[in-house]
Amino acid sequence: MTVGTPIAAFLITSADWAVLGACLALAFATGLFIFYIQPDASDLAPHRSKLDQLLERRDTLYDNLRDLRFEFRSGKYAENDYLAMKTSLENEAALVLAEIDQITESQVRRPRGNKPAASERGAQ
Repeated sequence: MTVGTPIAAFLITSADWAVLGACLALAFATGLFIFYIQPDASDLAPHRSKLDQLLERRDTLYDNLRDLRFEFRSGKYAENDYLAMKTSLENEAALVLAEIDQITESQVRRPRGNKPAASERGAQ
């Protein structure tokens, strides 16, 4: 072995510099993302309740029924297809409305106490 052999092991080629530069850039970008970039406000928003989801689904079903009716009147669907799709959407809407009723009925409403009548408030 010659003295020059250990030095050759430490020589870095231009391809190695490119890989090292890419790794450092990736590490810097990761650190920037983790410590500097703030989360979006929508990420911090509370999750929607079951009732909100059902109300949104109800609105979507109503929109779909309206669009279906329009497309049938414009001649896009045959009457049999229209009736089948309409029945399907109406059944799904009925299920969603039943769930909405079940959720709203299950919410307990507590009385806030006795309020004095208007005549009693005026007398005081």
